[in-house]
Amino acid sequence: MIYKKLMQSRWVVASLGALLSFAGCSHSIGTATFQEVDPAVRKVEIAPETQVEARGKKVMVSTQGRAATQAAIKILRSGGNLVDAAVAASLAISVERPQSTGLGGGGFLIYHEAKSGKNYVFDFRERAPASAHQNLYLDKKRQVIPNLSLTGGLSVAVPGLVRGLSAVHKRFGKMRWAKVFGPAIDLATRGFELYPYIKLAIEDEKENLSRYKDSKRIFIDQFTAKNSVLRQPELAQTLKTLARDPEDFYRGRIASRIVGTVQRIGGIMTMDDLGQYEVKERVAVEADWNGYHVVSMPPPSSGGTHVVQILKLLEHEGFTPADYFKPRTLHLMASAMQQAFADRARYLGDPDFVRVPVKGLISDDYIRLERGKFNDDRARKQVEVVAGAASFSSESSETSHLSLMDSDGNVIVSTQTVNGWFGSKVVAEGTGIVLNNEMDDFSAKPGAANLFGAVGGDENSIQPKKTPLSSMSPTIVFKDGKPVMAVGAPGGTRIITAVAQTILNYFVFKKSLYASVAAPRIHQQWTPDQLTVENQAVPAETLRELDRLGWLVKRMPQQSAVMAIVREGNQLIGVADPRDIGTSAGF
Repeated sequence: MIYKKLMQSRWVVASLGALLSFAGCSHSIGTATFQEVDPAVRKVEIAPETQVEARGKKVMVSTQGRAATQAAIKILRSGGNLVDAAVAASLAISVERPQSTGLGGGGFLIYHEAKSGKNYVFDFRERAPASAHQNLYLDKKRQVIPNLSLTGGLSVAVPGLVRGLSAVHKRFGKMRWAKVFGPAIDLATRGFELYPYIKLAIEDEKENLSRYKDSKRIFIDQFTAKNSVLRQPELAQTLKTLARDPEDFYRGRIASRIVGTVQRIGGIMTMDDLGQYEVKERVAVEADWNGYHVVSMPPPSSGGTHVVQILKLLEHEGFTPADYFKPRTLHLMASAMQQAFADRARYLGDPDFVRVPVKGLISDDYIRLERGKFNDDRARKQVEVVAGAASFSSESSETSHLSLMDSDGNVIVSTQTVNGWFGSKVVAEGTGIVLNNEMDDFSAKPGAANLFGAVGGDENSIQPKKTPLSSMSPTIVFKDGKPVMAVGAPGGTRIITAVAQTILNYFVFKKSLYASVAAPRIHQQWTPDQLTVENQAVPAETLRELDRLGWLVKRMPQQSAVMAIVREGNQLIGVADPRDIGTSAGF
């Protein structure tokens, strides 16, 4: 029934698309000039295996930070369990990567509990304030007001990270709540040397950060030619308060400071919005694939649905290790990505507000039907790929991910964010908390282009207490009921394709975990109608063949950063993406 209803909504666009596909949409193939590395695009630098890989037999941690990984290891060595370690790492990464994640943001987490064999899925993503509405970012002529959803008080959604971590720890943690805060408090107090990525973020957002008093003082004024250490004493004090009582964030002094700051600069969040925030438990997206079982994040993330969809669309291609990165392989991968993102645009949204046909989208019947529409000899143009009337809002890539696994078979994968670099650019006064700009992940105006040229659909329109659509894809892969991979990434819409490619590289193309993560990545998201290829060394002939097949090939700098762990025999192997400063550690 689900499959039939899904197909009934596929629109008459199918026949129209076929008619229009060659009218005004042509691409002059075979004429582009390609080089193995494009000197006009920032090259993707890959750190050596020795810097980002770790091996252990009891436990493994992989995060996008240095201090965050060590925080988790410290808690584990002190007798904490995997949940304690994940909370400690989440708090530490909030200090270490304030441009990407933090207490003022939210995220998703999947916990596989070995003793019960159950997968617990937690949604603590940010949600729209109760007085939010569909016209929030439109002027009197119903045109989108530039930057209103990106910067300042109106861009802030209700944060869920603190209550989410508290809920997970209350159910599954072993160590005292206050103790897991120790590493983050120490890091915020003593500070750390600025690394290149945060320097780039500060420089890029310097003008916007300077508009808000505490943001300017912490991230701009603190630094001179002789000072490159970021200290966050107000954040340290906030962490000490939350170590005593996490509810202070939602009902106490911290809450009043957050709301006071937001409202003074034109925002609509209230104390009731914070106090009434709910962490939601969801049911994972699960599917058998290629002899394995994949478990990933359900809506309001689109990630799990479309990671599974991409994998299943390619399941019966008969790929062997010899097919790795061949033009035909990339062509079919791009075709699968294109279909998945067309479906994402049409069907995905917050399941508490719209019906999302997850089972239909990953059903065998539907997968066979859509795979049958691929053209093995040429790329399909956007208009040929059946989807809804609108595309989706742009997503920031400034997110963070952590993966943890132990020898007992417990696994945690969690992706967390404040959305854009430094979120709303607003620090709640006196708290050190960077507030998110997650409202920008809604469709500012359904059916019209947003600031990034993407178009949003009704499924992701703004409504009170609604959760914006996400691409976060924390994923666990099982073999014979036992977890064999934990994986996830930041990167906005590129999360989905990065996770899918890592899984394919490891399980189908038989690459080592390091090679699976470090390999050049491609990305196709239906709109814009282009195939991006990371600016690593890629054979020019491969790029020319993709061009000949009709793909509009565009070289891009780094597109995501994967954190992955695998089990090989009695050994756990962790790899933090060599494109960034992340680290893995275990024992």
